[in-house]
Amino acid sequence: MPRFTLRLTAADDISAAEAAASFYWLGDQRSSFISSIGPGLEQLGAVPAPNVDVVRIALTVLAADRSVPRKGGGSDWNQRDIHLEVPVSDAVIWNAVAEDLAQTLGFLSGDRWSLHFEQERPAVEVPVRVDGGAVPSRVVLLSGGADSAVGGLYSRSLLKDDEHHVLLSHFANTMLRPIQIRVAEEIERLLPCGSQEHVVVHLGRRSERIDGTPYPSESTTRSRSLLFLALGLAVASVHRVPLWVPENGFASINPPLGRERLGSLSTRTTHPKFLKDLSAALSKAGAHAVIENPFALATKGEMYRRVVDLIGLEEASTFLSATHSCALTGQRAHGFGSERPCGVCFGCVLRRASFASSGVADRSNYIAPSDDSAVQAWLNSKSVEQQVRNFIRRGVRMRDLVTLSLPDDYSLHEASSLCERGIRELRSLYS
Repeated sequence: MPRFTLRLTAADDISAAEAAASFYWLGDQRSSFISSIGPGLEQLGAVPAPNVDVVRIALTVLAADRSVPRKGGGSDWNQRDIHLEVPVSDAVIWNAVAEDLAQTLGFLSGDRWSLHFEQERPAVEVPVRVDGGAVPSRVVLLSGGADSAVGGLYSRSLLKDDEHHVLLSHFANTMLRPIQIRVAEEIERLLPCGSQEHVVVHLGRRSERIDGTPYPSESTTRSRSLLFLALGLAVASVHRVPLWVPENGFASINPPLGRERLGSLSTRTTHPKFLKDLSAALSKAGAHAVIENPFALATKGEMYRRVVDLIGLEEASTFLSATHSCALTGQRAHGFGSERPCGVCFGCVLRRASFASSGVADRSNYIAPSDDSAVQAWLNSKSVEQQVRNFIRRGVRMRDLVTLSLPDDYSLHEASSLCERGIRELRSLYS
């Protein structure tokens, strides 16, 4: 079983065995992470200790997820066993919820996790950013994708003149940063009501260990958005306000793409069970964990129509087309910028269908289709369009919904209606 430890200090001489099993979050170039924030999160304000712990846990989970290659691919990924040790402010409290948290992580990534928490040694006091001004109404995750952009715009529309909100962006891939900044600027331009702050955090694992040897690399990283959630909760915890995680409900409940691919439309990052269980586990440990998805019962096309209602058809087209929804990597190997959307992954297919069903012009510059036979062959190998067509023909049946692990307070009737509307939007792409 792979075992990893998060360490906040490093000796001058480190054995190869320790280097291979450790992630170091340090304030210098020896750190395992490229980061704009330190392990105490001082740059984000007076973050309570339990929420500092949450970010450390999430960062360790993501680093380990990236460092243990899976076998197989597609829907045939293997289930990995991973053990983590993380220093926290109160090891007794966190170890009491370790099993709950491990189960929640397992639901997210499909792996078996085990967690052990060590008492953090007293740290050197670092000046904390003093937060002045009014308390924000909420913190909104802004990834650069269409759903989060709609969430940021909708949040701003609710603000009174004397209110403000915080948009929180995280990136490891530097390609996302200009997209996130542009979307935040557009939200401010389009709706001049209230005010906003845009906090951008750069945090990601380096490719090399502290001793210079390369980490193994796994590209799927189902846990990648856990860190995003943790950072959002950290900022929200300063004033104990809600964290908005905007995502269309159709993708969130993760309906089955086919008989052999149950729950594979997207990751489970915003699945209602995951958000509910994560919030419960973190709250037991004393962390601020108020998480809301304002679009939990909406399709992506319905979200697009909300944008039209707010800013009009032409502005909606420009605003939404400038977002990035593509989940595919490998564009550079075929001569394209990494920001260029493929058009054939599920994120792109759902995006295209949402434009089509909402009547909003799609100005996205997709790679597909391509006149280059090599590029088209690559696109064909990555495309989910045939699976989506099969999914549309088959539909979602009640017995499928029962397998989706929906919380008790999420009715199957609501899930069925959401899936019917989502499938209708997908069908509009191929009609």
